[in-house]
Amino acid sequence: MSHPLELFRYCPRCGSEHFVVNDARSRRCEKCGFVYYANAAAATVAVIRNSKGELLVTRRAYEPARGTLDLPGGFIDPGEDAVAGVLREVLEETGAKAEFSRFLFSLPNEYVFSNFTVHTCDLFFELKISDETAVFAHDDAAELLWIPFDRINPAHFGLHSIRRGVERLLSQAEKG
Repeated sequence: MSHPLELFRYCPRCGSEHFVVNDARSRRCEKCGFVYYANAAAATVAVIRNSKGELLVTRRAYEPARGTLDLPGGFIDPGEDAVAGVLREVLEETGAKAEFSRFLFSLPNEYVFSNFTVHTCDLFFELKISDETAVFAHDDAAELLWIPFDRINPAHFGLHSIRRGVERLLSQAEKG
């Protein structure tokens, strides 16, 4: 396995080419001493059910996994807490003002963007929206769908952690 920072050749602080492997997750600048760690980025996932028990699903408008199914969500912005991040992402992708219900679980993920692997920790939240009919596809979502749980196929979800999360949700639904 390659080093997670193999594409980082120059120190981001001083620009030196002497930016060397420090350990399994970091590089260190031999010139100025700066150490940079490859930490997981925080991302959110919204699990929203309507009054019929259907799950709100998006179709991805962009790469990675363009055209596949997804759940609303995305990266948490700097200075933003996880709940504010998931509520903002839902508003951006669906136009809906959601309400926080509860934290469900988290899963590690590798998100490949621009041929670079970003390690993430995906935080799954259950949310509620008051007007199920007022949602519309926007931003990263090409389409919004309400899918009954018994018709959800995890293989149609293009991102690995979302697929695993959907499998977990379906398993929990079967258990009651």
